[in-house]
Amino acid sequence: MARMPIRQLRPLRHLSDQRFDARSRAQRRRLLLAAAGIGALTVVTLSGCAVWNIQESRELARDSVPFQSMPPGARRSLLVVGDSTGAGTGASSPQASLPGLIAADHPGLRIVNHARVGAKFRDLPQQLAGAGDFDTVLVMAGGNDVLRLTGADDLRADVLAVARAAREHAPTVILLPPGNVGNAPFFFAPWSWLMRSRAQGLHAAVREAAAQTGAIYVNLYKERADDPFAREPKRFNAEDGLHPSDAGYRLWYGALRARAPIG
Repeated sequence: MARMPIRQLRPLRHLSDQRFDARSRAQRRRLLLAAAGIGALTVVTLSGCAVWNIQESRELARDSVPFQSMPPGARRSLLVVGDSTGAGTGASSPQASLPGLIAADHPGLRIVNHARVGAKFRDLPQQLAGAGDFDTVLVMAGGNDVLRLTGADDLRADVLAVARAAREHAPTVILLPPGNVGNAPFFFAPWSWLMRSRAQGLHAAVREAAAQTGAIYVNLYKERADDPFAREPKRFNAEDGLHPSDAGYRLWYGALRARAPIG
């Protein structure tokens, strides 16, 4: 009788050991995402993410340096608050981020950037606290609320609170949430469908808050057929498939300039 190859002789393990290993793997995934600044996604959402994309996102977030500009004699000022998009994650340099693009067009504008990787809307009042007075506050946030499944009621309350707090620091407040997160190559069906639905809820909350506070809402949301990020993913998305590339940030800046010129 032929002997069974040694590699096939696997000892049986108790079911509780298998459950422990699965739980450990899930914990490792959550820790990796937290290091990336994305936060602790649910296990359901994690199953729709490629491991290399998670690693790439962690490295991009680690290298992000929020762009700031302090030109002498500046007469106008801009405060940026938000998440990794405000910090420029995915851009090749701080100058290629959206605040960097603003500075290139407005070299005399003072730009203070308090955006932090991983921030949700509920974290932004802390970024605004003690910031002083500005001509404009630009709020770039919402992606982490989509990814980390912030409840609809909490999200509406958080967005409204930020819009009201920002008005205490500047007469002009611009709310610029990310576009249709469900179109990001980071996700695939059915998780992309969930992210699309949640992105719709985010934009509804921002639109409502803008109407109540007089803030300017910049709408980046597009359905897949009309979204450049979906039609040309390698051009407009960073290597992690989640954040904008240089071209993606230029696209966002074009939408910002069309809706709310700065400077």
